[in-house]
Amino acid sequence: MTWRLTARSRLTLVYTGLVLAAGLLLTALTYLLLFRSLRLRIDEAMSKLLTQAVPALLVLTALAGLTGWLVAGRILRPIRAISGTADRLSAENLSERVPVRQPADELSALATTINGMLDRIQHGIAERDRILDSQRLFVANAAHELRTPLTTMRTAIDVTLDGEPDRAELIAMAGDIATAVEASQRTLDGLLVLARSQAGPLRRTPVDLAEVAAATVAAAGRAANGAVTLQADLRPAPASGEPVLLERMAGNLLDNALRYNHAGGHVTITSGTANGHAFLRVLNTGPPVTPDEERRLFEPFVRGAANGTRGAGLGLSIVRAVVTAHDGEISATARPTGGMDIAVHLPQAPMFG
Repeated sequence: MTWRLTARSRLTLVYTGLVLAAGLLLTALTYLLLFRSLRLRIDEAMSKLLTQAVPALLVLTALAGLTGWLVAGRILRPIRAISGTADRLSAENLSERVPVRQPADELSALATTINGMLDRIQHGIAERDRILDSQRLFVANAAHELRTPLTTMRTAIDVTLDGEPDRAELIAMAGDIATAVEASQRTLDGLLVLARSQAGPLRRTPVDLAEVAAATVAAAGRAANGAVTLQADLRPAPASGEPVLLERMAGNLLDNALRYNHAGGHVTITSGTANGHAFLRVLNTGPPVTPDEERRLFEPFVRGAANGTRGAGLGLSIVRAVVTAHDGEISATARPTGGMDIAVHLPQAPMFG
């Protein structure tokens, strides 16, 4: 192990050495003056000692002060570098770092600490900018999604009422408006769930993902109407969280698997525990998923090409938000034969009765 002097130790040794050297020099001068003066009378010796020692002491003091100033400036040079770096930093420029000197001492430790703090601040600002950009994009997309059905309703009303519509035209207009209202309601419901999942800490209660999935499968099986085969292998998966959000998560996963499928296809949903986590996994057949679609799968208002314009494009983004709110993880893999393999893992809770 290499032994290194700290900055405090070096300063102590330097100034101790300066004082020692000054004392030795002063002693030598005093001795020399006394030696020469003792040849004269005592009064003349004392007077001569005083008149010669004072100027010598003043000169020695000035030299010691100058030397101490230069030495201290050299030792404290890293602090000036730290101060200069801090002056040049701003919210727009956090890339510069304080140079770390060798050997390692208190000043290099200070520089390392400041650099670590700057790294955290820069990361925090980058994360803030990313979140703000995401929020701006989300608001813009939400405004667009809500404006589209409103435009549809306005167009249906204007076209139908531009003249003397008969009963059939009024019924068609009402159908168009009902469809647009339903689309708006789905979008608003999705936005509310997203906001709720990101509002803060959740009130957690014991939840079995198997029971949540079973209720979702029962409802989805009726909706599928035999067009897609639905298989379930649900084993106990104890977790904790907010049941309403977890039910919406499971429902969106299953709805997505059914929506992006084809006649005669199948969906398999399983649950259980593994490696300290409760999991819910959904596999489905369907059209091939491109790498770009796979990458953007969980972004808000993104729809698969095979889905056309159905849905608000919020289903899987809600799933991700709910999983994140429950401190879980989600993975999605495009299957080579088409369709997706999506798995949710939540921290496992103790078995409950």
